[in-house]
Amino acid sequence: MAARKISLWGAADLCEFPTPGDAAGQGFSFALSWALPVNPRIMAGVQDGPNQAYADEYTRVNNRLNELAAMLAGEITGRGFRARPLAASERTDRVNIRGEFPHKTAATRAGLGWIGRHCQLITRRFGSWIRLGTVFTDMVLPCGPPVERHFCGRCTRCVDACPTGALRGSAWYPGLPRAEILDVRACDRWKKEQYFQFHKGHNCGICSAVCPYGLKVLKRDGI
Repeated sequence: MAARKISLWGAADLCEFPTPGDAAGQGFSFALSWALPVNPRIMAGVQDGPNQAYADEYTRVNNRLNELAAMLAGEITGRGFRARPLAASERTDRVNIRGEFPHKTAATRAGLGWIGRHCQLITRRFGSWIRLGTVFTDMVLPCGPPVERHFCGRCTRCVDACPTGALRGSAWYPGLPRAEILDVRACDRWKKEQYFQFHKGHNCGICSAVCPYGLKVLKRDGI
């Protein structure tokens, strides 16, 4: 992974989770999960709402995630194992507003971080200023210990900053339904009404931009 310039990654044991299947419909027991950071200057600039720089960065990082996923899946299948990349930010269920499988689930099971009150993965190194990649496989991998709790304390900055009140303020733990953290329909409706010019309303970023774990990146890197 270092050769691909991926510094934050891990393997997840997904034996207890239903995953998307291969061409034959067979699921996978493991996944590679990794995070790519988003430009911190750009993230810091969307505390009042998204802009074109953020939309462009969102596209750039997602494209890179998909490129890496395809390459990694190819390397795994080249070794005789099954593999399937999970597309970045692809909504496959428009009714329930979700994708095939949560990247965040693989990431927490791989030990990369926890889910914040803004329903996004938070990492120690980059905060939530990241995008996630996932490749499912049947190759047995040494899995990191999963993260089983949140580290947000009593912080509610993301909840307070949400312009539509879609964040419920619940503290995450494994198995907590998404609906207990986020009113996804209210979030989706607001983005489409206010920010349709950015990927047809798929971008906002306000809740992530105000997260203290992300803001620490600015201080750490002297930005």
